[in-house]
Amino acid sequence: MILAAALLAACGGGTPREASPTTKTAATPAPATTPAENVPKIVAFGDSLTAGYGLSPQESYPALLQKMLDADGFKYEVVNAGVSGDTSAGGVRRIDWSLDAGGVRFVILELGANDFLRGQPVGETKKNLSDIIVRSKSRGAQVLLAGMLTTTETGRDYEVQISDAFKSLAKKHDVVLIPFFLEGVAGIDRLNQQDRVHPNAEGTRIVAATVYRYLKPMLEKEQKK
Repeated sequence: MILAAALLAACGGGTPREASPTTKTAATPAPATTPAENVPKIVAFGDSLTAGYGLSPQESYPALLQKMLDADGFKYEVVNAGVSGDTSAGGVRRIDWSLDAGGVRFVILELGANDFLRGQPVGETKKNLSDIIVRSKSRGAQVLLAGMLTTTETGRDYEVQISDAFKSLAKKHDVVLIPFFLEGVAGIDRLNQQDRVHPNAEGTRIVAATVYRYLKPMLEKEQKK
């Protein structure tokens, strides 16, 4: 849990550790490998950790994920739908139009840390994430849920509620859970930017590898259908 101390701030970059959405954080789609083809999509849906705060678009984890898919021969277009400073409530408001392009087969859901930074009741965040999962699945998309860990001044009980919420969501909706999105990165200075909370290029490569470790079996299973 100590490694997760910076996680709440990792979804923003200013005071109180929330990113301004104006610097390299626009929710822009990663380029498709074969733009002429109508390839199915993977929507990376989240906050600044997904948007790639402080990085070039090519260094964001969705862009790196696209390269991994291409290298392994998976025909998907990864769409970066990350918005810095976003909350789970904001995610509920924009999930539908994020799926409107059609052809979305997978949604990687990475939201909640900004909620916890503000001390929002975990139950509210859980409800919002549940709504996003339900709406995504109703469009025929499978969901990969990115879990969050944190240590905050709200105390140990709050930390346990957060951990339990993600586990409960994964079980209730039968979705795959990444236990901790920033595994192997949070709290390690050499893997983070000067703010000590956002992964740098090297750290983001680890994040992308973590996501792919959980996503790849889902893609392989999809191919067998």
